Amino acid sequence: MINEVIENVRSDIRTRGYSMGTEKTYLLWIRRFLLFSRGEDPMSMPPDRVADYLTFLATKHAVSVNTQKVVLNALVFFFQKHMHREVGNLGFTLATKQRHLPTVLTVNEVKKIMDQLEGRNKLIIQLMYGSGLRVSEALEIRNQDIDIDRGALTVRDGKGRKDRQTILSKSCYELLRPQIEKAIAVQAEDRELGVGTSMNPALARKYPRAPFTQGWAYLFPSSQHCSHPLTGETVRYHLHTSVVRKFLRQAVANANIVNKRVTTHIFRHSFATHLLQTGTDIRTVQELLGHNDVSTTQIYTHVIGKHYAGTNSPLDAL
Repeated sequence: MINEVIENVRSDIRTRGYSMGTEKTYLLWIRRFLLFSRGEDPMSMPPDRVADYLTFLATKHAVSVNTQKVVLNALVFFFQKHMHREVGNLGFTLATKQRHLPTVLTVNEVKKIMDQLEGRNKLIIQLMYGSGLRVSEALEIRNQDIDIDRGALTVRDGKGRKDRQTILSKSCYELLRPQIEKAIAVQAEDRELGVGTSMNPALARKYPRAPFTQGWAYLFPSSQHCSHPLTGETVRYHLHTSVVRKFLRQAVANANIVNKRVTTHIFRHSFATHLLQTGTDIRTVQELLGHNDVSTTQIYTHVIGKHYAGTNSPLDAL
């Protein structure tokens, strides 16, 4: 029964055009919820079963507040959008989220890591740091998203299913041009085999030649073909995020940076922090990062201490 329910939810999610990441996450938590409910029929179970599950996760598994929110979103989708049942007021209070200041690199530390890389790998880090990209956004860049003449980069379908434009550093040009040529060459070889670039199936049906055109080629194509998760056809996807994490881990070790946990996301944090340090307006940084609310961007003012502007420690007066 659970497998049947999951497949029905999967079809509903795909009909609504949700991302593959959202689909995977929602199905994971809906399946776990159904197992927790011991196979009880979702149409007849009381809404407070959701509150019971969230409480179970918080008390027995000590999940974070962000995980609680993800689970709640998944279950609200399941009941309200898929089952057309109102869950109402669950009487459940999410755990208070502690303010966590992001770890950032200094300009010198960024340079030390860059010096350990070359070619494609260095370009990926340059784009994440120079344009404030998430690792997924960097790997999903297609040739048509790059505007060298304007020094602009378009991020398609970013977090929250939004498009945005950000800056493109001139420092990327040296490695960017040969990488574009490599991406086009890979696509040309695929075209001879009848293999296209991975695209949204609906978009591919509307523009059947698009998967074979240079503009739609991924800037960082994967080394092998794969099956499209929705259509099953053989396509060329972009590099997997694990590739970036692997070479970054080695570069950090070679740069001898041992006092900070360096992840792919640290370059986005460093991008925002360093812009603010050089006097860039916070609203501009907000737009470049794609934040809905400036309060999200304001966390970086705490990293650099700008909210204490003009305030001196009383120790300095001694």
